[in-house]
Amino acid sequence: MASSISIGTTGLTASSKQMDVIANNLANSNTLGYKAGTTYFASMLNQSLSSSGSMAVGQGVAVAAVQTVFSQGSFENTGSATDLAIDGDGFFMMKNAEGALYYTRAGAFHINEHGYLVDGNNYRVQGYNSFNATGSVSTDVDEDQTDISLKNVQSAPKATTEVSIGANLDETAPAGEKFNVSQSVFDSKGTLHTLSITFMKTEGNGMWGFDVRLDGDMVSDTSSQAACGLKFDGNGTMVSMYRGDLDNTVATTAGTGTIDNAETVISRPGQLYKDATGIVVTKGAAAGVWTVTTPAGYANAIAWQESVGGVEYMKIDLDGKGGSDIVFKLNDVWAAGDTVQFDVVKTDVASQDLNLAFGALPNEATIGVTEGTGANLRNVIVWDLVGNETSKISGYSSTSVIKSLSNNGYTSGILKGLDIGNDGVIRGSFTNGQTSELGQLILADFPNTNGLKKIGNYFAQTTESGEAIKNKPGSGGLGEVMSHSLEMSNTDVAKEFINMITAQRAYQASSRIITTADQMLTELMNIKR
Repeated sequence: MASSISIGTTGLTASSKQMDVIANNLANSNTLGYKAGTTYFASMLNQSLSSSGSMAVGQGVAVAAVQTVFSQGSFENTGSATDLAIDGDGFFMMKNAEGALYYTRAGAFHINEHGYLVDGNNYRVQGYNSFNATGSVSTDVDEDQTDISLKNVQSAPKATTEVSIGANLDETAPAGEKFNVSQSVFDSKGTLHTLSITFMKTEGNGMWGFDVRLDGDMVSDTSSQAACGLKFDGNGTMVSMYRGDLDNTVATTAGTGTIDNAETVISRPGQLYKDATGIVVTKGAAAGVWTVTTPAGYANAIAWQESVGGVEYMKIDLDGKGGSDIVFKLNDVWAAGDTVQFDVVKTDVASQDLNLAFGALPNEATIGVTEGTGANLRNVIVWDLVGNETSKISGYSSTSVIKSLSNNGYTSGILKGLDIGNDGVIRGSFTNGQTSELGQLILADFPNTNGLKKIGNYFAQTTESGEAIKNKPGSGGLGEVMSHSLEMSNTDVAKEFINMITAQRAYQASSRIITTADQMLTELMNIKR
């Protein structure tokens, strides 16, 4: 009977510990990522009252274990991309200033003044900051795991290597009408340049010549078959490109006049829009007067003479609408009746992309890709004209209009926003309109989560828990990461109140055991009286 007092005492002690656990659970009912504890009891060693052991009395109760309940807590939406919750198994990996690793379900993170992703205790979130050749996060090497840092994150500029234009060129436009298309392109330093293409309607049906300039300087075309004009069919669909060249240029003079063929310039190749044999331009009697005496199909062609820096030039506008298309340099003395004769050869080529080439830029930054070597080294931008994904240029009978412009270059940009996917990949958006992967979170799980040591709102690895199993979210049995969310405490308040009533009743019962045993001992002591 005397042992019943000590047995009752064990009940009081066990119930008190259970109440401690319940109180802790209720106190943390609003703690982010908190995992409630539950109390497990065990009977203490039995005292045998017979040699057979059939009559045995226990020595009371003890708290066998206080285990953590790792059930999923509810989610709360927030307005911060760095607030994270795990939907499923796993823990965020955190490292303190001394380098010790801890694990938590509380994902209230932010970027500190040093650019690290940290929690409220300034513990750094662990993950990957390295990237493979494709620009994706590399998770192949364990040694790559490190503090996630967004310090000095910036989007590097990219030189434009390809442009595309969607437009309509009005088929009903009069010959000589121009339509300008300009767009921004970038060099390797991110400096903005202007690429402009001026289309000019010719007298030929469905044919537009064009000039390309970069920052006002003429750009050459280095395609295998050069083309400086677009040809449309009767349905307004571009069917080919063309380029006009000169052939069989002959000067017939009575005096000393000659033409320097090496200095002859086709200033608008796209305006040489049809074949012509034997175009003749004749010197008039008046100074500086020239006349196209044999137009050979270019009925509106005109010619004139200009002096530039003491050098004389004869210029020809084949359709009489838009300035000089051909420029001849005149040497020595020309007399009335002297002639210049030449042929125009127009070459049609199937639709293809054009390589627009130019030399070094003023700031010595390259733009586009390079071709050639040494003195022939040039920078190139590809004008994308063909392909299923290419913006189309049409020749319909409607107002000339730009429908779309695109280029694959951009200037540098600074970080303006973050997004974290379900796979834990951190993606940054930049002021230059680009997005890129900046890192990836790592999650960890354990063979025995009940073996983890609880330290505040963190857990620490122990020999009982086993080694941490690390992987990216959503793989290897780990849960996915939910951005703009926080996992709340998994404390079930209603259940804890029921446990509280049960603990209270057990405590009362244990105290009654002690009281009753004391009364029985008192009666025993009174037998002698």
